[in-house]
Amino acid sequence: MNILVGMIIFGVGSFMVIKSEAMLSAFGRIEFFERKLGSEGGSRLGYKLAGLLAIFIGILIMTNMIGGFLEWVLSPILRYNKMQ
Repeated sequence: MNILVGMIIFGVGSFMVIKSEAMLSAFGRIEFFERKLGSEGGSRLGYKLAGLLAIFIGILIMTNMIGGFLEWVLSPILRYNKMQ
């Protein structure tokens, strides 16, 4: 099941990276990306970055490494009082 879900997320991310112009036409410009990345492509670059993030998450899910990755990323927040 993880492989199927990961492949779907990977496919959506790939579509976002490859067809960023179609995403821009379908959903329009995103103001945050236009302000922060305006000189470098704005919303198109934002769609590509979101697609790359989706590809990365899809690969983590396919390889069943998402739990370890989330544990690593969230460990500073979830760390309990180990000083005692």
